[in-house]
Amino acid sequence: MTVALVTGGGSGIGRAIAERLAADGADVVVVDVDEIAAQRTARAVEGRAVAADVGDPADWARLAGTIPALDVACLNAGVVTGEADLDDLSDEAYRRIMRVNVDGVVLGLRALIPLLERTEGDAVVTASLAGLTSMASDPVYSATKHFLIGLVRSAAPGLATRGVRLNAVCPGIVDTPLIGDGRARLEAAGFPLLEPSDVAEAVALALASGEGGQAWVVQPGRVPEPFRFGGVPGPRIAGTEGVRPPL
Repeated sequence: MTVALVTGGGSGIGRAIAERLAADGADVVVVDVDEIAAQRTARAVEGRAVAADVGDPADWARLAGTIPALDVACLNAGVVTGEADLDDLSDEAYRRIMRVNVDGVVLGLRALIPLLERTEGDAVVTASLAGLTSMASDPVYSATKHFLIGLVRSAAPGLATRGVRLNAVCPGIVDTPLIGDGRARLEAAGFPLLEPSDVAEAVALALASGEGGQAWVVQPGRVPEPFRFGGVPGPRIAGTEGVRPPL
C-alpha cells in the first residue's frame, strides 16, 4: 500500500489532498500543528494523525523516525501575513510565515528525502500563483512562494538522480479560511474561487505524471498543467551565446 504524508492536513487544501490520496488507496499520515484537526482528518481518511510544528527540526526528526517507508510527501502547510505594507509587518508575523512556508518545506524535504529514496517516491510542494507573479496585497507571502518555486526547480534535477520526483502545485485563490475578509470582495467582484479538491486533483496529476521539476498551475475552469517558464537572457560574448553557467 502507498504511504503518503500531508502537512497542514487538518483543514483546507491539506485535508482535501489527504482525502484524495486515501480515495486512491493510500495510507495517509496527517500532520498538523492543530492536533484535534489532524485527528479529525485522520478519522475521515482512516489514517494516522501526528501533531507537529513543521518549522521545528526536532519534530521532523521525531516524525521521520516513526515512518519506516514513505511513497508520497505533500508539503502543504502554509500561512499568510495579511499585510500589504512592509513597515506594518511585525517581527512575529514575519518569523511565523518564514517558519511555516519556508522552513516547513526545507526541513521537511531534508527529513523525508531519505525515506522517499527507498521507494523512488514523490514530493509535492503547495506553492501558489503568487510564486509565479506579484501579489501586492501580501508581498512576503508571495516571496515565500517564489522561494518554493525556485527550490523545487533547482532541487528537482539532483533528486531525480536519486529516484525522487519533486514538483510544486500553484493554485490561484482557493476558498479556504486563509482568504479571510477577502472572500466577500472576491464574491462581490464575481471572481471565481477554486475548491480545495481542485488543488488535490492537481496533486494527483503531478504524481501520475512521472515528471519532476514542474510547477502545476491550478485555476478555475482549467485543467491543471505545468507552467511554461521562459528562459533568461544569456551572454552575448562571441562563442558563449546561449551557454549556461556550469553551476
